Amino acid sequence: MSFQPVIPAGGNLGWIFLSRTREAQQAAHDQSSILARQAQHFADRIGQINSAEDLVSDRQLLTVALGAFGLDDDINNKFFIKKVLEEGTAEDTAFANRLADKRYFAMAEAFGFDLSPPNTVLSDFADKIVSQFRDRQFEVAVGAQDENLRLALGLERELSNLAARDLSQDAAWYTIMGTPPLRHVFETALGLPAAAGAIDVDKQLDIFREKSKKYFGTSDPLAFTDPDHREELTRRFLVRADLGTASAATSSGATALTLLSSIAPASIL
Repeated sequence: MSFQPVIPAGGNLGWIFLSRTREAQQAAHDQSSILARQAQHFADRIGQINSAEDLVSDRQLLTVALGAFGLDDDINNKFFIKKVLEEGTAEDTAFANRLADKRYFAMAEAFGFDLSPPNTVLSDFADKIVSQFRDRQFEVAVGAQDENLRLALGLERELSNLAARDLSQDAAWYTIMGTPPLRHVFETALGLPAAAGAIDVDKQLDIFREKSKKYFGTSDPLAFTDPDHREELTRRFLVRADLGTASAATSSGATALTLLSSIAPASIL
């Protein structure tokens, strides 16, 4: 049986408990036989992989590669992933640079199949990807019970990765808007509807900056790499996510009551 994280509550209470017990819980999760086998196969084989074709041809390798970047659902999209990896990121016209979802860019950049030799031959490459894979799979296990806590868990890593890229404030906001997990956290914390993604992207940038300034006192997205700012963002996200869930449930219940009330008593009998 696979390890199931212990989450006694949702929202901020669940977050506090998970934060305090994460190290022990993830250590237990990492000992899963399936996870250990996948990680070992990747560590043993990746140094011999020199092309995107070689990678997508080995399903176990591809599982770890995609899982390390939160792209598990693409396991059967081999042609798509091959194109992302083959073209890399160096050229402005590269496929990964043209995709709205920046997780593909991160993966293509990490593997570096547009380089000679690719990054797969580096001595520390396997350890980095396997570590990311384990972290992400623990988050997946948490998400099976509470998706909001899964997003909260990944926030520190996502923001750290953002800071490491040395982007301008605008570029950092665009990356946040183009990274689905990050976008969802910020949208929720800032009280923005999902429909905001349908408006002009430059207008979205203005809205994200203005709302961030209003609620957090800063329009600099890199300010959230600070632990205090990040914790404030996490708390606000979880509170608003819970309110949204409660509101949806209330709305659903009210709709059901309205429908029942519209049925004549005789028709119910």
